Amino acid sequence: MAVTFQQAQRVGCTLLKALLRFAFMVANNLVAIPSYVLYLIVLQPLRVLDSKLFWYIEGVLFKWLLAMVASWGWWAGYTVVEWGDDVKAVSEDEAMVLVNHQATGDVCTLMMCLQDKGTVVRQMMWLMDHIFKYTNFGIVSLIHGDFFIRQGKAHRDQQLVLLQEHLEKYYRSRNRKWIVLFPEGGFLRKRRETSQAFAKKNNLPFLKHVTLPRLGATQVILKTLVAPQENGTPAGRDAVIKESKSKGLQWVIDTTIAYPKGEPIDIQTWILGYRQPTVTHVHYRIFPIKDVPAEPEALTHWLYQRFIEKEDLLTHFYETGAFPPLQGQTKAVSRAMTLSNLWLVGIQSLAFLSGGMWYCILQYFYHCLF
Repeated sequence: MAVTFQQAQRVGCTLLKALLRFAFMVANNLVAIPSYVLYLIVLQPLRVLDSKLFWYIEGVLFKWLLAMVASWGWWAGYTVVEWGDDVKAVSEDEAMVLVNHQATGDVCTLMMCLQDKGTVVRQMMWLMDHIFKYTNFGIVSLIHGDFFIRQGKAHRDQQLVLLQEHLEKYYRSRNRKWIVLFPEGGFLRKRRETSQAFAKKNNLPFLKHVTLPRLGATQVILKTLVAPQENGTPAGRDAVIKESKSKGLQWVIDTTIAYPKGEPIDIQTWILGYRQPTVTHVHYRIFPIKDVPAEPEALTHWLYQRFIEKEDLLTHFYETGAFPPLQGQTKAVSRAMTLSNLWLVGIQSLAFLSGGMWYCILQYFYHCLF
């Protein structure tokens, strides 16, 4: 079939746009990430004098960096519609966020839709695959205090011990509020077959749109961060809570991401923008921590139920294009989240100005020394 001039023109425009977006992303990273690191190096004396203020400033810079990533998708027409409970109501409380995992774009989607949730982004901690440490954003997450977890049975026990130590050392000393994890332990396309085989062997439901979650990280987070009186967590893990005067973990936010036709967005698409404008749908359901069991067997059942519910939510979404209403509602209510283009342009401008400033400063010192 011959290619028409209009088709060739359209392909050419798409390629040109992708190249320009890629160039902008590279430039964005080259100025923003070094600037983040250099600002924090200069502010190290403040870390000694007033640690709380230091981590507040770091959190603001971190939120701006995530807003830059969000802007790449926002300006490509990749937007988010939210359903279910309003998580803004618990944005100042400590919460664990459980998210289904389909593709690399899930993280970008969260970076976007949490931008308008008050202080959440600057005070959150991420649990992510250790390979992320070696990406361009790895140094930022390392400084911020996110946890990189190695997958696989050979590393599992050691990683859970390291996670507990990490939470005890950094979570409240840096005033973190939300902790985000993907309990499935990998992308849907990679884990579905193994999960289905496990479900068949253990007489568990057959899931197509999610996989059965793994218990380890969730259990460690609850054991370490929940105040003992909340759900029967054994005493002894509450020292950090008492020292920080924290109420402990208060909520579990069950978050379900759905893409039209079940076609997830990956990071390449987010950056290059070659896919048509797409609305991603995010559903929230909030559970009080007192309703989450502490015992491993009961917690496993509770966690499985959340992902069985995710399966039902996604099945309904793929069949109807909408999530079902919450219990007690007659009609599901959705909310289109928005980002201010002026705010995004301001942050991007500050990044490039900072990059230029640091370049001039470093050049000055180089010439002075050599």
